[in-house]
Amino acid sequence: MHMRNILILVTFLFTYVTTVIAAPSLIPAPPRVNAKAYLLIDHNSGHILAEHNADKQVEPASLTKLMTAYIVLFEIERGGISLEDKVKISEKAWRMGGSRMFINVNSYVSVEELLKGLIVQSGNDASVALAEHIAGSESAFVELMNQHAERLNLISTHFNNSTGWPDKNHYTTARDLARLSQAIINDFPEHYAWYKIKKYTYNNITQPNRNRLLWLDDRVDGLKTGHTKAAGYCLISSAKQNNMRLISVVTGTNKDSARIAASRKLLNYGFRFFETNLIHKANTEITNMRIWKGEQEQLSLGITKDLYITVPKGLSRKIKNNIKVEAMIEAPVAKGKSYGQLNVVLGDKQLVTQELVALSSIKEGGIWRKLSDYIQLMFQ
Repeated sequence: MHMRNILILVTFLFTYVTTVIAAPSLIPAPPRVNAKAYLLIDHNSGHILAEHNADKQVEPASLTKLMTAYIVLFEIERGGISLEDKVKISEKAWRMGGSRMFINVNSYVSVEELLKGLIVQSGNDASVALAEHIAGSESAFVELMNQHAERLNLISTHFNNSTGWPDKNHYTTARDLARLSQAIINDFPEHYAWYKIKKYTYNNITQPNRNRLLWLDDRVDGLKTGHTKAAGYCLISSAKQNNMRLISVVTGTNKDSARIAASRKLLNYGFRFFETNLIHKANTEITNMRIWKGEQEQLSLGITKDLYITVPKGLSRKIKNNIKVEAMIEAPVAKGKSYGQLNVVLGDKQLVTQELVALSSIKEGGIWRKLSDYIQLMFQ
């Protein structure tokens, strides 16, 4: 082969290889959408893929009902109430305006029916009825809502009712709403399936789920719409593609079609340009250490929660672990105690830091083990 042809071939191969390697890190800026505030996160890693005014306080409208539903499911899980409980409908619940499931005053409706009326039909009447059933009154239930908000680290949220009825002291942020959505999906996976129910019938009245993305995008399986004049049109969407789940929060658009378009843009952007992988499983050895003067010589170190990492597509193979552990560990060792640090990096960027903890307890060894290790340490 002539030298000129060789040079052309080498140049082509170099250009091809460098392009293939570099291309995965080339991603566009997040889409700008017409909304007062929005946030796109990966559900498992919590990585933020796009945001605008994510910490700006906004009126949540019926997105409030996510917290109402969360508390109902929480009470069911802990045995405080059951799906079969019959709830007597008060006049206050019956008189609620706005979106309703059309329950009748003084009738008895099961918690399951009310919960579906709340989630699918966004019933204000169902929301008040459930609040009264759990706490005795809506005002007492609101206290529970704010206690749960604090527990879930919704640091910029304050509730003043169970429905999202406009109130100057009733507010949240896109970031807090994303955290609440994560909690619903993680804490109640069985009942989360109710958020993708497309229609529900009660009292011979069938109403569709107001989340039109359930019909437009097969990846979407929740969560909730909201609308008031002050709040605008809002939508929280969760969608799953392969092993990746995204949560999109859009608030303050000017019409229903705008919240749909904004949510689709954000979700498409996330799925198209990013990937999420499980890097380390919880309670599985990541590294091990020599233990001195203990019943055992080796200690397994790991993390307490599954660790997911979200990166631009094609870069997962470049993720590396930097592990730092204590120079010497002596028994006794307590399970769960930190003995090192895991730093996950991509190039020169640190992605996440986790404590490396003991995966088991190790007691002190006998006299001969201690003496043997003492002598070895002397010579080290």
